[in-house]
Amino acid sequence: MLRKVLTLTAIAASLTATVAQAATINVYSARKEALIKPVLEKFTAETGIEVRLLTGGGDALLARLQNEGENTPADLFLTVDAGNLHRAAEAGVFQPLTSNTVLNRVPDHLQGTDNLWVGLSLRARPIFYAADRVDPSQLNGYEDLAKPEWNKKVCIRSSDNIYNQSLTAALIEHWGEEKTEAWAEGLVNNLAKPPVGGDRDQLKAAAAGVCDLAVANTYYFGLMQTGDDAEQREAASKLKIFWPNQDSFGTHVNVSGIGVTKHANNKAAAQQLIEFLLTAESQAWYAATNNEYPAVEGVEWSETLQAWGEFKADDLSMTFLGENNADAVKLMNRAGWR
Repeated sequence: MLRKVLTLTAIAASLTATVAQAATINVYSARKEALIKPVLEKFTAETGIEVRLLTGGGDALLARLQNEGENTPADLFLTVDAGNLHRAAEAGVFQPLTSNTVLNRVPDHLQGTDNLWVGLSLRARPIFYAADRVDPSQLNGYEDLAKPEWNKKVCIRSSDNIYNQSLTAALIEHWGEEKTEAWAEGLVNNLAKPPVGGDRDQLKAAAAGVCDLAVANTYYFGLMQTGDDAEQREAASKLKIFWPNQDSFGTHVNVSGIGVTKHANNKAAAQQLIEFLLTAESQAWYAATNNEYPAVEGVEWSETLQAWGEFKADDLSMTFLGENNADAVKLMNRAGWR
């Protein structure tokens, strides 16, 4: 009997290994290959499950998922910003996550409605100031961006950028539409230049003296600090981070996140990969590589993030960033934010 049990156990183990070797997960990712592929390769090395990666723009990949429908090869969709994740959920391309390991490791406010997606990493969107021209004691919060004393001294990208839409959506939830619209109007009046270019362009403009304050995601600042471009490193050295609204709701944060597609062929393996991405080791690597903050609490920050200091982050549910997006866009347009 013992021999029979051992034989059956050996057969089961062999079958499990065979299934693992045969399993393949297809990931559609709005993150660049270099920012995700190494951790996927490590997952394959540890589990024997192959991961095929397709990278592209978030909107393009979402459109592809919708067009492919039930014929999509994608098992997972990874994209950035809660607004984009909400759009994907509204488009019906996700199915609920059922892994308690996944759901229990990520704080509730960093998860989508109905367990459709979870955050993998966080980025903050604080105010950056020119260290040689601004006394940080002059600043308090996002409200300052609309105050007359900063007339023609603010740099921020356009309203069609999802990061600014999500920031405005969060402010609507905290302040209401009337106050947020007045803030947006004041912000527009304070712009030092047309809101063109990306976040790094706003930071470089502040360093060059075009403006004194700039709004950007922290990971862009990290890329400038640690990258190979000497000009960008020099620009970053002239700027400091101010963490807004530490006496109230905290600094606005957003996520990169992932969900299992509605028509996934390998749901169990896909959730196994998400579990792997949420281990402490994967979280530390993924967050450090992206100059972002881990989504799992208790994971140590990279040296770059530690150097920026601790701050109170807004714990507003990410769902509001998606739900308030349409109102935010309309409000920004009324305010003349182009």
